[in-house]
Amino acid sequence: MQNAHEIDFKIYGEEMQYVEIELDNGETVVAEPGSMLMMDEDIEMTTIFGDGSGENQGFLGKLMGAGKRLLTGEKLFMTAFTHTGSGKAQVSFASPYPGKIIAIDLCDYDGKIICQKDAFLCAAQGTSVGIEFSKKMGRGFFGGEGFIMQKLEGDGLAFMHAGGYITEKTLKPGEHLRVDTGCLVAYSQTVDFDIVFVKGVKNVLFGGEGLFFASLIGPGKVWVQSLPFNRLADRIMSKAGSYGGKEEGSVLGGLGKVLDGDGW
Repeated sequence: MQNAHEIDFKIYGEEMQYVEIELDNGETVVAEPGSMLMMDEDIEMTTIFGDGSGENQGFLGKLMGAGKRLLTGEKLFMTAFTHTGSGKAQVSFASPYPGKIIAIDLCDYDGKIICQKDAFLCAAQGTSVGIEFSKKMGRGFFGGEGFIMQKLEGDGLAFMHAGGYITEKTLKPGEHLRVDTGCLVAYSQTVDFDIVFVKGVKNVLFGGEGLFFASLIGPGKVWVQSLPFNRLADRIMSKAGSYGGKEEGSVLGGLGKVLDGDGW
């Protein structure tokens, strides 16, 4: 018997997407605080404490669930949206930065997906949002996400978000894929994930790709993003002090500031 609420959805947009969740009476979806875009008047919003599964965990269980969320860098509370009226009602959740929303039926992956810390957007109630500790020292120290990653468990729909274009790779048994550590979004629990060193002194010193790769060995599914948020933020910050005014996008470049009198 399925524990998670059965919800319908539709994803809108291209680079800045949002997902519209359609709920029947009594159905609930849980989401990260601040992700709600719009909702019908029959939707009731409630702040909840715990891992979002909706199970009767008691205060200690809810405290432990909330504490796990803090370890992954998420907020202590989550928000539940329940349809309390008749017929159907919609509630929508927006992506926090340019990228794609990924819909995942956890039943297709034996009830569990492991993802980067900030990937979770929303899910049908009954989905648990917890932590996944790395048992491998190299992955923990150098994996970009540390020892702790996020895990989504349950038997319903969950939605993740990541930056840029999202590629889904299905690995066959023994098939090996190497990914930039910051570009790995999520993987199914059957995938063997570890960290490997970049080979070659010149590659390490001058390659510009970092010192480590994420090593993923099948079987299983892997999700990869083309534009991690930290890479986007670094580019914006590095350019913020270098460009501005009339010379932006001009062949004159920084010379434009001098000609305008700003460079003196």
